[in-house]
Amino acid sequence: MALQVQEILHKDPLNGHLFVFRGRRSDLVKMIWHDGQGACLFTKRLKRGRFIWPSVAGESVTISPAQLGYLLSGIDWRNPRETQRPTRVG
Repeated sequence: MALQVQEILHKDPLNGHLFVFRGRRSDLVKMIWHDGQGACLFTKRLKRGRFIWPSVAGESVTISPAQLGYLLSGIDWRNPRETQRPTRVG
C-alpha cells in the first residue's frame, strides 16, 4: 500500500498523513500511516452494510476527521444515517 501511495498518488507515505483504501465489495477498508517510528496498518470489515466512499474526481480526496469517523462506522458521511437498518426484535 505504501508503494501505491508513492507511485499512484505521488505522495510520501512517511509524511504522517492517513491513507485509506477500500476493498472491491466496499465492505473492507485498510488504512496506512507512519507514526514517526514505523508504518501502521488498520483493517476493518463490516459484517453488514458497506463503506460509503467519496466520489473521486482525481486520484485522491481529502476528508475531515468527522467524515472519516462516519465512514468507518458505515454511515453515509454526506447524509449521516446508518446504511444498514436494524432489524426488528421480535
